[in-house]
Amino acid sequence: MRIYTRTGDQGETGLFGGGRVPKTHPRVAAYGEVDELNAALGVCALGADPELRSLIQSIQADLFIVGADLATPPEAIQGEHRRPVPRVSESLPARLENEIDRLEEGLPALTTCILPGGGEVGARLHLARTICRRAERAVLAAAGRETANPEVLVYLNRLSDLLFVAARAANHRAGVPETAWRSGR
Repeated sequence: MRIYTRTGDQGETGLFGGGRVPKTHPRVAAYGEVDELNAALGVCALGADPELRSLIQSIQADLFIVGADLATPPEAIQGEHRRPVPRVSESLPARLENEIDRLEEGLPALTTCILPGGGEVGARLHLARTICRRAERAVLAAAGRETANPEVLVYLNRLSDLLFVAARAANHRAGVPETAWRSGR
């Protein structure tokens, strides 16, 4: 299989299940944002402790499911020669909630807003969180134009929460204190 197909040279791309749309289509923009998030998480894994690296890699695998779900309109015909496309289900956000609870157990209570940053891995995770929020907005925009799986939005919303807590955990484990936000500085 070649990496180049030349089928997108005129500014269109194929969706799973058939059909072609412009590369500027909201559905394509949404899964493009998810792809960027996945790449950013790859950068987050650099230097992360083994536990966080494993968590990040499992999220990256989830994001392939999210991308496939977004690239496949719900009404797409799944012919007998096509493999079924995985969909985001309730179990994925629930797993993220369990990870959030687990990571928060070892953290000091959050009593104020904190500045995004800290150590290298923590700062990367904060950046990935903002990319996740942008992806969530892109999915919401696409869902406003056509049918989309509502569990994708739930997953991305929960993932941004997890990335915030993971950034705090990375900084805490690295011994990097959080910087409290103070108005009037």
